[in-house]
Amino acid sequence: MSNLPHLLVVDDDREIRDLLKRFLTKHGFRVTVAEDGPSCMAAVEGGHFDLVILDVMMPGEDGLSVCRRLQANHTLPVIMLTAMGDETDRIIGLEIGADDYLPKPFNPRELLARIRAVLRRSPPTRDAPASGECYHFQGWNLDPRSRTLIDPEGAAVELTSGEFDLLLALTKRPNRVLSRDQLLDITKGREAMPFDRSIDVQLSRLRRKIEEDHKAPQFIKTIRGGGYMFATDVERR
Repeated sequence: MSNLPHLLVVDDDREIRDLLKRFLTKHGFRVTVAEDGPSCMAAVEGGHFDLVILDVMMPGEDGLSVCRRLQANHTLPVIMLTAMGDETDRIIGLEIGADDYLPKPFNPRELLARIRAVLRRSPPTRDAPASGECYHFQGWNLDPRSRTLIDPEGAAVELTSGEFDLLLALTKRPNRVLSRDQLLDITKGREAMPFDRSIDVQLSRLRRKIEEDHKAPQFIKTIRGGGYMFATDVERR
């Protein structure tokens, strides 16, 4: 089996599928293409993939519905391709677990950079877990090796790849104010685009999963004019 990262490109536009397959293959990836939701899910069930590039606007089952199914049944990172200026689709995509998004039309080189950034953050799928310290706070345990979060009662809390990366970035820097731009750079390897709300959306979802009262958070504090702070002590071991 090839060790090259295996990408699944899902788009109903044949020209875009062919263009991306040629471009991404040239840059060191194995690429499989699918034209719609059913063919995407059939490919995922029958093969091994490291990342899915998923168009939102497709006939029949749209990309948002496909993304929901991928997040419910698999742990694949997803980059959404959305219509230019359609902020609603981008926000919904992030809320249901997409790792990043890129509005159409896009520069293939920017997509390549996004793919590489997401794969750097994602756990290896064929190798042993990476070494690293665990992070403990108020009875919670965050393990970067297994990419798991365990609550004080010992139950695993399901996090998307983006949510895990965000929580890890915060727990590594407790009691320190981090701006949206800093969090985007740390977790996604890119600068913020105009009106970029991806960090806000993921933080809102994360608060609902770890805070007793997400409207009055004790862990992830909003700092007016500054950004966000993980406002509790964290022990590493």
